Amino acid sequence: MNFLEIAQKRYAAKAYRNEKISETKIKELAEILRLAPSSVNSQPWKFAIIGDEALKADLAGHSFFNEQRIKEASHLIVLFAYDDIAAYETLFKSYQPQPVVDYYQNTIKTRGEEAIRTWLQKQVYLSLGFFLAACATEGIDATPMEGIDAAYYTEKLQVKGCKAVLAVAVGYHSEADSNHPSKTPKKRLPLEEVVEIR
Repeated sequence: MNFLEIAQKRYAAKAYRNEKISETKIKELAEILRLAPSSVNSQPWKFAIIGDEALKADLAGHSFFNEQRIKEASHLIVLFAYDDIAAYETLFKSYQPQPVVDYYQNTIKTRGEEAIRTWLQKQVYLSLGFFLAACATEGIDATPMEGIDAAYYTEKLQVKGCKAVLAVAVGYHSEADSNHPSKTPKKRLPLEEVVEIR
């Protein structure tokens, strides 16, 4: 199956069946997250992969309309961005070549702390897109979710220097999932309305 066929079939699962993703696959997903792309290789993130049912249920209770799908899913992936800018800058400078450090200092840092945090969070969304594509390629269903209490997630999970941005439920869809493309066809705008080939 080529990637176009995978993209045509990928969707946001709304219901999961009670089946765990294997430990081997979870380790692969962890490595995929590590390899995600970011602007100037900034990597301003951390990820938590949660399979513990009690912790997953606790977080589900702070996830608004996503509660049930988190409880049903095999695992919950929480994506964090650095919120402690000084800590991030120390890390960034430790592995970046000087021209990239200069770019950050002269282009990103001059915009102020709020703009820096926005830039850091944008990188997390790049990793999300990469991760969703990888899940679809691996035959794993996924549901990206901004509908979480990010402050609660941040406090509960205590990832040093970081703040929760969003989460992804992963697992295998239930046959009863009404959002599956076999029941609800994928809706996208026509190609000519969204893509210009010049």
